[in-house]
Amino acid sequence: MQPFAIAGLQLQLSGHGNNLPRMHERLDFLMAVFPWVQMVVFSELAACGWSPAHAQAMPGPAEQEFQWMAVRHKVWLVSGSHFELAEGGKVYNTASVIDPEGVVVARHRKLFPFLPYEQGVSAGSNFVVFDIPDVGRFGVSICYDMWFPETSRQLAAMGAEVIIHPTLTSTIDRDVELSIARATAATNQCFMVDINGVGDVGNGRSVVIGPAGDVIYQAGTSEELIPIEVDLARVRRSREVGLRGLGQPLKSFRDSTVRFPVYAGETREYLETLGPLARAERGTRAGIRGVVPTPEHATIPVPGMIDSTGHALVPTLPAPVPVPVPVPAHAVPVPSHPAAVLPAVPHASLEAPPSVAPLAAPPGQFAPSILPDFPAHAASQGAEVQSGDL
Repeated sequence: MQPFAIAGLQLQLSGHGNNLPRMHERLDFLMAVFPWVQMVVFSELAACGWSPAHAQAMPGPAEQEFQWMAVRHKVWLVSGSHFELAEGGKVYNTASVIDPEGVVVARHRKLFPFLPYEQGVSAGSNFVVFDIPDVGRFGVSICYDMWFPETSRQLAAMGAEVIIHPTLTSTIDRDVELSIARATAATNQCFMVDINGVGDVGNGRSVVIGPAGDVIYQAGTSEELIPIEVDLARVRRSREVGLRGLGQPLKSFRDSTVRFPVYAGETREYLETLGPLARAERGTRAGIRGVVPTPEHATIPVPGMIDSTGHALVPTLPAPVPVPVPVPAHAVPVPSHPAAVLPAVPHASLEAPPSVAPLAAPPGQFAPSILPDFPAHAASQGAEVQSGDL
């Protein structure tokens, strides 16, 4: 038996700004109640919300806060993700993996941004796995990555026995994702830890799935702390003798002589007929006709659907007809106030994951929510990081 305790935090958070103080508070509560937890996983874009306007260079304040959390509780921590401001002004949706000494051992950039809605976000190009000594190998995937089975199969082929999968799903396809998560675990004979948020950052139903596709636990739609002990020996046994003593899909994939022409750029004629990757509008090829959007139409924001400037991507609605309102002669005009403006984040080049010296907050005190830069870092310690090109 090779047990390891992982806790997912399905938290109710804002989509518009700094959620780190609340995340820190809920982590403190989790560890007070379940001190045996060894790894903590947050949901996608939990720290700073779903606007790229809040992107930060890495290393940066949000990542450093996660490092303090890991050190304070001596746990492995997967940050969920937040937007990373990288070289050339590019923005990535990036998850940090941090060991109990506060060392950033890996960063995973989301391979498949949720287009056409996650506009202005660049795609990552590397697969990330990392080793926890005396436990096993873990892989990282973010939200829409899972919809492309090749991503999970690559992680499994690199030895991942557990796939950590932060997600932000607030839409009606969450039930489909749950099916995909079960299929991913079964076809790759691994654990799937799929953690969603609630409130602005998801509709919940986080799930932990075993290597036979079995649901170990599925959360509801409100805030939950989800501590689960998994046994990695189940993965090794399943891969040795087959899922429930039956199919051995990883071995069959390894031994297959099937050639997939689509990956060589062949047989793509049909795919090229599907048209551009763009949001659907009213009026379709099926002959449905509707109102043609015009510049005078008003808009309303849609949470989670943003462009590269941080503005919401929105459906169009007819502008309301103004209704004259009589103003009493004695009325006093109300002064207007300028809207708050977020401070600009300076561009910075992406650095390699830093080697971070062990940190320690003073006993009985919380780490600050906005941290200064770390001092010079010691040589990297902890897990081995492996990655391959997409």
